[in-house]
Amino acid sequence: MEILDSIDRNKLPRHIAIIMDGNGRWARERGEDRVYGHYEGVISVREIVNACGEIGIEYLTLYAFSAENWNRPKQEVDALMELLVNTIRKEIEDLKKNNVKLHIIGDFESLPAICQKELNEAKEITAHNTGLNLILALSYSSRQEIVEATRKIAEKVAAGTMKPEDIGFETFEQHLYTSAFPDPELMIRTSGEYRISNYLLYQLAYAELYFTNVHWPDFRKNNLIEALLNYQQRERRFGKTSEQIQTNTPQHA
Repeated sequence: MEILDSIDRNKLPRHIAIIMDGNGRWARERGEDRVYGHYEGVISVREIVNACGEIGIEYLTLYAFSAENWNRPKQEVDALMELLVNTIRKEIEDLKKNNVKLHIIGDFESLPAICQKELNEAKEITAHNTGLNLILALSYSSRQEIVEATRKIAEKVAAGTMKPEDIGFETFEQHLYTSAFPDPELMIRTSGEYRISNYLLYQLAYAELYFTNVHWPDFRKNNLIEALLNYQQRERRFGKTSEQIQTNTPQHA
C-alpha cells in the first residue's frame, strides 16, 4: 500500500499554510551560497503544489517573502525578485493546465514593477480555474495586516458608515488580506524552527502546527503526507472537552 492510500480523505484540511524555511542552511551545508538554496526550493514548491492538487486540498498558502525579508542583503533580495519573476513565467502554463488559481496577499505595491506585472498576468490567466487555490504571501507581515484592517475599520467608524457596536469577528475578518479564504487548519514549518514568524497570526488561532527538521529544498510529497497523517491523528476540540467532541461525532459502522 502506498503512503498516499493511508490518508483519510474525509479528514483533510481545506487549507494548509506553509513556512518554507531552510533554503539558506540547505545551501550552506553543500558549500553553496544562499541563493542556490532558493532556486532549489522552487522544485519543492512545484511538487507540493501538484501534490495538494492531487490529494484534494482546496487552499495552499506559501510564505514566499516576508516584509522583514527586505532587510536581507541586497544581492539576495534582488536574486529572490528575479527568481519570482522567472518562476511565474515558467510555471504559469502548468498552473493553468493543472487548474490552479493564483492569489497574492501582502503589500503588493512594494514589489518591483516587473514582479507586479508578471503576477497580475498570472492571476488573470488562472482566474477561472476551479481547482487548488494557491496563495502566495509576498512582502507579507501579519502585524501590518492587522494594523491595516484596524485602520480601515476606524476610518469607517469616523466616517459614520459603521458603528463601533457592529464590529465583531466577522467584520474584522472581512478587512484582512485573507477575507476570501477559510482559515488554515494545518500550518507546516520546515527546517526545525519553532516559530510562526509574523505569519497569519489571526488566521492560525486554531490551526494545528506541524514542525519538521527537513529543509525546504528536501521537502517532498511524502513529507507532506506525513504531516497530513500527523494532523489526522489529532483531536480538534476548539475549547471543548474530548467527551463533547466524541458525543457529537457521528458513529460509522
